[in-house]
Amino acid sequence: MTDTVPERVAPPTSRASSEDGRISSGRLATVRAWCRSGANRTPVWVELILIVWLCWVYDMIANLAPLRNALAHQDAGSILSAEKWLHLDPEAAMDHWMSHHQSLALWVSNYYDNAHFVVTLGALVVIWWKWPDRYRPLRNSLVLLNLFGMAVYFFVPTAPPRLYNPSVYFDVVAATHAFGSWHSGTLATAANELAAMPSLHIGWACWSALAIWRVLPRRWWAHLVWLYPLATALAVMATGNHFLMDVLAGAADFAVATWIADRLQVWWTARQAGKALERAPATSQA
Repeated sequence: MTDTVPERVAPPTSRASSEDGRISSGRLATVRAWCRSGANRTPVWVELILIVWLCWVYDMIANLAPLRNALAHQDAGSILSAEKWLHLDPEAAMDHWMSHHQSLALWVSNYYDNAHFVVTLGALVVIWWKWPDRYRPLRNSLVLLNLFGMAVYFFVPTAPPRLYNPSVYFDVVAATHAFGSWHSGTLATAANELAAMPSLHIGWACWSALAIWRVLPRRWWAHLVWLYPLATALAVMATGNHFLMDVLAGAADFAVATWIADRLQVWWTARQAGKALERAPATSQA
């Protein structure tokens, strides 16, 4: 007698599970399409309101500067004392060297005055337009790092080296008459000259490098964007505008703001994806 192999019978739930899988795939596609769509692009008026509001907050803090000059010099002295104790005070040597190379000083001063605006705003606009699905966490990071920086400006006003001790630190930017200089002329009245700690030049440069790196193809040369904040760090110290501690604080400001913004984006995406799932059809069409 030959044994017969019983026909494999599918469990009662197998077909249902298969359908559930098709439904889940379809609904997951809905969520993915939403995440990649232009629905993530915020309206221009929202972005403009944020920019105007940040400028207003900065201006309010800047208006306090004339009343806080003594405190700002005291804070700068404390920073310099800490650097000397740690043997990490390269600013004077860099500033003296730069002041004796006039042609290079002019280029570096123009870079200092203009690159952070041009590069940061350029990256912001291009990513808003071309990569809206990656824009929101980057925009939030930039807003947070500015808010954190301005909070420190309010509580810890700090004079830059060139103002703290002009006999030691040379104002390279003013001496070269760089284009768009905030150290002299009409623009000087709008600048907060006691906002050295943290360096938002560094914060913005790190943010710009990250923003560009996130949208570039993953090639070895993509990492070259991180030379930008390094060049900025050298420029802000060599022109007498920041202590090394200001630079490190600017980088830390960027790191904290980016970490928080990315965590907020995870929460926000999960929330919006849940709403998209609720709106997705319960069954998939054949």
